[in-house]
Amino acid sequence: MAEKKRCRWVEGQFDEYIKYHDEEWGEPVHDDRTHFEFLILEGAQAGLSWSTILKRREGYRQSFANFDPEKVAKFDEAKIQELLQFEGIIRNKLKVRSAVTNAQKFLEIQEEFGSFDNYIWQFVGGKPIVNRWTEMSKIPATTKESDALSKDLKKRGFKFVGSTIMYAYMQACGLVNDHSVDCFRYKELVK
Repeated sequence: MAEKKRCRWVEGQFDEYIKYHDEEWGEPVHDDRTHFEFLILEGAQAGLSWSTILKRREGYRQSFANFDPEKVAKFDEAKIQELLQFEGIIRNKLKVRSAVTNAQKFLEIQEEFGSFDNYIWQFVGGKPIVNRWTEMSKIPATTKESDALSKDLKKRGFKFVGSTIMYAYMQACGLVNDHSVDCFRYKELVK
């Protein structure tokens, strides 16, 4: 049986990374807890590789109350200090503190829009942007949509939500289909 054709960035990666590409990356997300998970993980990735974060995903799940924004929003200074000692996550003070701040702001968006999902999908007109990339080098680091999302989140008080981070988030959560056209997932996601 022939090997599945995948996006070139996943070639030579470890099994969990390949599974992430095959089952999650680019799949449209409509669950608020999953949205919150990717806000934390993409913010943590800033300046690092996705593989570094993916290897610590379980540590993040344990540390950040299974990505429950209501619980994370209540983390106090003692809890933050405890997290900064835990080797299962990236122990960067600004990133850990931003997760707590972002949880609080996330809840405000849920209150205002009924769900974070209602809020986030408006930036792409309610349906995924489907690109047709044939070369990885053509995929942008930011777009006008990620610029607008980043600007709005910053205005609302979120941290670690620059346009590059938000574009990676949009790719991960399926607001954008950036699988290469020859990748088996591209066709699966274009329904």
